[in-house]
Amino acid sequence: MEKSSKIYVAGHTGMVGSAIVRCLNCHGYHNIITRTHTELDLTNQVSVRNFFYDQKPEYVFLAAAKVGGIHANSTYPADFIMENMLIECNTIRSAYENNVKKLMLLGSSCIYPKMCPQPIKEEYLLTGELEPTNQSYALAKISGIQMCKSYNMQYGTKYISVMPASLYGINDRFDIYNSHVIPSMIIKIHRAKTENSPFVELWGTGTPLREFLYVDDMANACINLMNTYEGNDFINIGSGHEISIKDLAETVKNVVDYKGELVFDASKPDGTPRRILDNTKICGSGWNPIVEMEEGIKREYEYYLNNII
Repeated sequence: MEKSSKIYVAGHTGMVGSAIVRCLNCHGYHNIITRTHTELDLTNQVSVRNFFYDQKPEYVFLAAAKVGGIHANSTYPADFIMENMLIECNTIRSAYENNVKKLMLLGSSCIYPKMCPQPIKEEYLLTGELEPTNQSYALAKISGIQMCKSYNMQYGTKYISVMPASLYGINDRFDIYNSHVIPSMIIKIHRAKTENSPFVELWGTGTPLREFLYVDDMANACINLMNTYEGNDFINIGSGHEISIKDLAETVKNVVDYKGELVFDASKPDGTPRRILDNTKICGSGWNPIVEMEEGIKREYEYYLNNII
C-alpha cells in the first residue's frame, strides 16, 4: 500500500476496525474511507455495489461483522450466519467487480474445533466439531475464508484472511451480560471497588489458560500482512502467551486498585481448559506483539473510566 492509497475500512466503529484506522493513521496512510452502518448497510447488495462503484477503494479491510456473546449467539443463530455471510458476499463480490487490489477478511479464533490440539495451527481447521454456542458465526467466517480462496483461485485476486486471538483494548464492548472476559472483569471489579464490596465472585476455578492480544498489536499485524503477504492460506494472529483466568483476574484487580478478595465459584463452568494459537507464520513475517498484558489492561481501564462510566 502507498501512503496515498485509497483504503476502505469496513466496520471502523468497532474495536477491530477502529484499531486498524488508528494504526493506519500512525503509519502515515491518509486516504482512508469509512462509513457507519447508517450510511452504508453492508447486508444490502445494491448499496454496497453502488458504494464500491462510486468510491473505487484500492484496498479493503473487512472488519465489519455481527458479533455477540454466548447468549446472543445461542438466541439468534440465524441472524449471525445470515448477516455475516451477506456482509462477506456483498463486500467481496463488489471488491472483485471494482478491481480492488487487495482485501483482508478479519475472522476469529472461534472458527477452530472446540477440542483442538494446542497451540492451534491453521491446518487444524475443520478437523473436529465446532463449539455449539457460536457455530453459526464460526461457519460464516469459515465461509468467508473459503470465499477469499475461491476468488483467488478463479479470478487471480489477492484476498487474504486472518484469525486473531481473543482481543481486548480501546473501544471494547462493556456490557455485563454480553462482554468478553476482560471487559467483564473490569466492570465487576471496578463496581466492587466503588461499592466497597469485600469480594468479587467470578465463574469457574480460575485454572483455564487463555491467550489475549491487544487490539493495536493485531492492527499492526494486519497492516504488515496487507503489505507483504500474498498467499492463499489464512494466518493466525496471536500473542503466543498464555495466562490463567485467575492470574488475569489478579492483574485486573491490581490495575483497578481493588483491595477486596477474588472468589471463584467452581460450580460454574470453566469452558475449554486451554486455548492458544500457533503464531509461527505471523511472527515469521517480522511482526511481534509489543503491548504487555498489564499495560494493555491499563489502557482499557482508562478507556472505560473516560468513555463508558
